[in-house]
Amino acid sequence: MSILLSKLHPTWIRSTLNSWAMTSMSCSKVMHSTLPTEAVIASKKPYKVELISGKRYSWCTCGHSKKQPFCDGSHKTKAQGLAPHRFVAEKDSTVWLCGCKYTNNRPFCDGTHKSEFITSATLAEESDLKS
Repeated sequence: MSILLSKLHPTWIRSTLNSWAMTSMSCSKVMHSTLPTEAVIASKKPYKVELISGKRYSWCTCGHSKKQPFCDGSHKTKAQGLAPHRFVAEKDSTVWLCGCKYTNNRPFCDGTHKSEFITSATLAEESDLKS
């Protein structure tokens, strides 16, 4: 390793070490959120949606959006570890977008909402009423 370091330019070594040091110092100042990063179930059924070819969509992944199945920015305050799933429709079509937020084929429904985990769960709007 010392042979490799001796071949490197000292300015490059200094700047690399400085950037690593700055990164490690800035990481210690990061505030960690105590908000959950797991999606809540918005619906136990998928949403039937008409997509327009070439249009960009933001599918809600957190389950808190009031504009389901699309994102309204609720994750910024209620689920900061999550972000919307962005996609562009390839063609005009009618699709079923996941409402339970646990699909393995984002953003499309794959039938996960039929599992016991989803059918027995509390919906996001029901849990909001309790808090």
